[in-house]
Amino acid sequence: MTDRSYLDWPFFEPRHRALADRVNAWAADHAHLADEHDVDGACQRMVAAMGDAGLLTVAVPDGGALDVRSLCLLRDIMGRHAGLMDFAFAMQGLGTGAITLFGTPEQKQRWLPPVRSGVALAAFALSEAEAGSDVAALAMTAVRDGDGWVLDGEKTWISNGGIAAQYVTFARTGEGPGTKGLSAFIVPADAPGLHVVGRIDTMAPHPLATLRYDQCRVGGDALLGTPGTGFRIAMTVLDVFRSTVGAAALGLARRALDEAVRHATTRTLFGAPLSDMAVTQAALADMALEIDASALLVYRAAWTKDQGAARVTREAAMAKLYATEAAQRVVDRAVQIHGGLGVTRGNKVEELYREVRALRIYEGASEIQRVVIARQLLGASN
Repeated sequence: MTDRSYLDWPFFEPRHRALADRVNAWAADHAHLADEHDVDGACQRMVAAMGDAGLLTVAVPDGGALDVRSLCLLRDIMGRHAGLMDFAFAMQGLGTGAITLFGTPEQKQRWLPPVRSGVALAAFALSEAEAGSDVAALAMTAVRDGDGWVLDGEKTWISNGGIAAQYVTFARTGEGPGTKGLSAFIVPADAPGLHVVGRIDTMAPHPLATLRYDQCRVGGDALLGTPGTGFRIAMTVLDVFRSTVGAAALGLARRALDEAVRHATTRTLFGAPLSDMAVTQAALADMALEIDASALLVYRAAWTKDQGAARVTREAAMAKLYATEAAQRVVDRAVQIHGGLGVTRGNKVEELYREVRALRIYEGASEIQRVVIARQLLGASN
């Protein structure tokens, strides 16, 4: 039985506890929809069900601000039930975060309701083949053309690529060097010149694709914010959602511990339960310790943002770094406790082992989080 004592921590209000109960019940009833043999269809069906249940209002609020604690709770709980379910939920938020935070009233009215209702899927198109962690190296260009813009270039590792109805796309508009010359655009999937040129097959199947923008034309109303503010928009969105990646890792780790405890208490070894062995008890204790430490960092970052902090760069980086690295260790111990079953297809911990690995890479790899934390520390000392 998953430990739920963390819900009594002072980070949360009664509404968060009620939300957690509701989402846990919903996720338990819908986990069967997370079919990794049909990821496109699975994501579409889960998003539609989330929309019907009103859960997407957490990721795509109808007025008001994003509540990061609620976002983290949903990713924590959904990650525990099914990694693909967490992915489907998270992308509705990440894919619209720039519109929620920086869009005009007209942009919000046009693009957010279909995503909030689960009718349309959203995507965040930032990464390029030579510009992942180094956003300043983005090569895609956007050039004014009359009242609109023309985008040229490629994006890759784009979640929901090929099934999204809209892509928040970042391109170089040239107002200044490096990060000072980037802008953000809302590009509909049917925009002339936008092509899905390849799907990406990963160890934990998710809908990922490479996109090509070939003289892709969008109207002037596609621009988010003002020209040259794309980097600030991207970093502000990641500042919010980076903590939630830690929450997703936390959910995977919680499920790994549940599975490990279940197996250790039912598997007999040398005439006694596996859980009677001191080495097993030590492994379980370390897993529980890392889970609680991760939760404290994740929900501290979320609480700090919800209290009105302009930026939580340091807190979010710490939460993302520690929780994803810890989850990798927790899942690995769960696999070890399961022995041969742990690496057998169809076993939950084998699935978790594949799911957890990417979390240490996307939305800023662990190495980049260490750079972010160090720069925050050194900047504060000057």
